[in-house]
Amino acid sequence: MPEMIEQVTGEVLQDFADAWNRHDVDALMSFMTDDCVFEASAGPDVCGTRYVGREAVRAGFAEVWAMFPDAHWGSARHFVVGERGVSEWTFTGTRADGTRVEVHGCDLFIFRDGKIALKNSYRKNRPPVGNPSG
Repeated sequence: MPEMIEQVTGEVLQDFADAWNRHDVDALMSFMTDDCVFEASAGPDVCGTRYVGREAVRAGFAEVWAMFPDAHWGSARHFVVGERGVSEWTFTGTRADGTRVEVHGCDLFIFRDGKIALKNSYRKNRPPVGNPSG
């Protein structure tokens, strides 16, 4: 578990990304505020699917791995300016039906008291890798 920090840095965002790649929801939640929000890259609302509060965010994070059991975020790059931050990455994963996804994406963050208050995710939308129509 990360030690108490006063300000989020690019290194902290890399630790957060590493926890995603380990599929370690407990570690991820240690970075989040008690009233955290996760806005997923897809969903029925203009913001995607919005998860509010620790239990909902935990479940939302776990849903990503349920959909993509081999999910991986590579080539991560991070920057932080004050209470805002960005992580850019390349997402790869295989859906349960065997289709492979490879897309660029980013997370926009808002920080409070050295933790992540909002994780707002975006990723490119493209046909599955190897799809002859795409």
